[in-house]
Amino acid sequence: MNATLIAVALSLVSAGAYASAAVAQARLAGRTEPGTGVLRLLGRGAWWSAVALNAGGALLHVAALKYGPLTLVQPLGALTLVAAVPLGARAAGRRVSRIEWRGTVLTLLGLGALLLTAGGSAPHEVLSLPEALAVGAGTMAVVAGLSRPGARPGLRHAAASGITSGVASALTQTLTVSVTDRTGPLFSWELLVVALLVSAFAMGGLLLSQTAYRGGLGAPLAVVTLANPVAAAAIGLALLGERLQGGAVSLVLALLGTAAAVRGVVLLSRAQARNAPRDAEPPSRVVAGAPGPLDGRLLPELEQAPAGGA
Repeated sequence: MNATLIAVALSLVSAGAYASAAVAQARLAGRTEPGTGVLRLLGRGAWWSAVALNAGGALLHVAALKYGPLTLVQPLGALTLVAAVPLGARAAGRRVSRIEWRGTVLTLLGLGALLLTAGGSAPHEVLSLPEALAVGAGTMAVVAGLSRPGARPGLRHAAASGITSGVASALTQTLTVSVTDRTGPLFSWELLVVALLVSAFAMGGLLLSQTAYRGGLGAPLAVVTLANPVAAAAIGLALLGERLQGGAVSLVLALLGTAAAVRGVVLLSRAQARNAPRDAEPPSRVVAGAPGPLDGRLLPELEQAPAGGA
């Protein structure tokens, strides 16, 4: 099995784990009284099941980044949203709506087109420490600009969350490839700096996502889901030597696929925002369990979800 197939397979299982975790978290939220403390949650098996699923999804995403380029692995994080649709509908005791089917089909078609154009070789190049620091500084500047006071803070915070999570995945790939490529020392201060950057941006994405969804879910969720792979792919194309296969024809196909995936994600996000209040009600009124807010890669944060990784 070549590196591309391994990366795709790992990404598919990762998306399924993240989606299952989201459904489990939503079911738990629907059965939990407001104001329930963290200690009480720690005593519930459902909470630990969601934690285990999220951890498994994250580890699978990291493994996928070892075998596939960012331009391939990160867009597949949108499959988390796709997988959550039937899982959440089944748990909520309802049928998948027409708009959800449309969003699913468009997302899958778009991702299929992107798979045909993405580079297929396993990643070998990594960010140098100066490049990683430059990426970190540039990201912080962009996030600071998006987080400034002003109109539509939800969408701006959502974009900042997606960007920071995408950068975290790109840095994670550098860390993973460097650690598993036994040509250098397993531990070094350069890798420690990169690991600290990964932690900082992952936590930043989590906090930003929590503020992004205060005013609603649909549009911010779409922005988070799309900004993540865009940021990661930009780093892969600009700094890691990743290329699209097939020249101009591939570029047109990639653009069409991106447009289809964007439309699909927007439809799924709207449908999820519409169904969330009804599906998340306590079991005394309705079967709880529609998928909670997803961040491609960090589901506990909302709760994102990695999606990328993701």
